[in-house]
Amino acid sequence: MNEDICGRCRPVIEGVVPQVDGGRFPIKRSVGERVVVEADCFVDGHDALGCALCYRLEGDRQWREAPMVFVGNDRWRGEFRTETCGRYLYSVQCWVDPFASWRRDFAKRVEAEQDLSVALQMGEDLVQDAAARAHDGDAGALADWAARLAGNASVAERAAWALDEGLDRAMGRYPRRDLASTYERELVCVVDPPLARFSAWYEFFPRSTSPEPGRHGTFRDCEARLPYVASMGFDVLYLPPIHPIGLTFRKGPNNSLST
Repeated sequence: MNEDICGRCRPVIEGVVPQVDGGRFPIKRSVGERVVVEADCFVDGHDALGCALCYRLEGDRQWREAPMVFVGNDRWRGEFRTETCGRYLYSVQCWVDPFASWRRDFAKRVEAEQDLSVALQMGEDLVQDAAARAHDGDAGALADWAARLAGNASVAERAAWALDEGLDRAMGRYPRRDLASTYERELVCVVDPPLARFSAWYEFFPRSTSPEPGRHGTFRDCEARLPYVASMGFDVLYLPPIHPIGLTFRKGPNNSLST
């Protein structure tokens, strides 16, 4: 991003949660759980904002987005659901929304019974601008909306069209985001299997599983003991690090100091 554009990125993003130690370490979830993200997003002046939670599985090229909703006092909230094990990256993007600002102020003008002619022209320009960014059927639909706002119908009819929920939803799909601000960090969420959420773990040492005295246990001996472990209600088997037996400071049977 060049310095000229960066200097015009007005929204500020702070207080993003969840994150551990300022984002130095990942948060953790298991497959199927939600990651609920909140952030303080604000801008100078009184312009309306739009916010999105951006996320992707590490290795994917394309970011996915979930809308963030305003919950009060500059606080916004969004969420996504983990679908597979691995590392997810997530961040927050925020932008000034000229149409939302215009629509909010236009509704106040209607309520105050002020002159609406200039305001309708401004709305038409904003809708035409979005139509140029839209694709598929939305481009034509937005162009039709713009024509209605500039048409020969009565001011009251045009005002009703300007405040129509259908127009608001269509405009919300094509916000202008070339001057959006993005949170300074890409935060990480490590996703583990569901058993990591809650399970009963059993640990044993492979060398101790041999049924024959004087012989070290093998992985096949470990396999033979699995029914015994399962019969006690355990669903996860944990093996400690396996490495060659050392030659110094060795201990004997039952942790005795004599080998």
